[in-house]
Amino acid sequence: MAEKEKRTRKIKKKLLHKYRLVVLNEDTFEERFSFKLNRLNVFVFSVISALLLITGTTILIAFTPLREYIPGYSSTKLKKRATRLTYKTDSLQQELTVNNQYLASIRKVLTGDVKTVHFNKDSIINAANIDASEVNLSASKEDSLLREKVSREDKYNPLLGGTSIDYVLFAPVKGTISQEYKPNEKHYAVDVVTVKDAPVKAIADGTVIFAEWTAETGYVIILKHRNDLLSVYKHNASLTKEQGELVKAGEVIGTVGSTGELTTGPHLHFEMWRQGYPINPTNFIDFE
Repeated sequence: MAEKEKRTRKIKKKLLHKYRLVVLNEDTFEERFSFKLNRLNVFVFSVISALLLITGTTILIAFTPLREYIPGYSSTKLKKRATRLTYKTDSLQQELTVNNQYLASIRKVLTGDVKTVHFNKDSIINAANIDASEVNLSASKEDSLLREKVSREDKYNPLLGGTSIDYVLFAPVKGTISQEYKPNEKHYAVDVVTVKDAPVKAIADGTVIFAEWTAETGYVIILKHRNDLLSVYKHNASLTKEQGELVKAGEVIGTVGSTGELTTGPHLHFEMWRQGYPINPTNFIDFE
């Protein structure tokens, strides 16, 4: 026990033993300045200096443009360009797929390939033997009530006031609908939950009439299509198109995010309007 205490005192003495560091003039041996040091002070100073050096180097690499000169780090401009090219490639691939399907359909028609169409000969023969004068074409009570109900609903259907949508609409994103179209609650849209930074695509050919930041709904982009149809995309993380640009169906116009005050997570707030009236997007688009 005594030997252990003796060893401890010896180590402590070595650490706290004072030394003088003197700087002399080489020609005159005149003392310029001197320091009183011990081994403990030198060790503490070395550790603090190393930590400061590591911290300074980390900050320099993480928060200054100098990191671009270090192998393995790329510039922000290059990353944005790569992201934009990735979205553009995805849009071109989508358009190429649609064109290939269109050409394949035309090729089948020109070659007379109608194997996918099946006719039931027995039903055609039976239908030809039925005398049309014997068929009762008068509407039943249930049919009359259904016709009246549909007529009342269609009276306020904005699509019946003009030309209906006569072209296919693409899904802007694929995901789960967290909040449905509820005009009675003044929610004239569907909220589609999907992964963050997923590409948002145009539902049809059109023109960008609005692409700006808003405080409540973040990055918003609005497209105008044929037949006075408007499509609205809100809470985007970023936009890849500007006002006045022309877009194609299926082309990437932004990325899914959670921007703005009125949001609870990454999703797309999607609206459709025609001639000043809201439209239920799920009547024309399958989001799942």
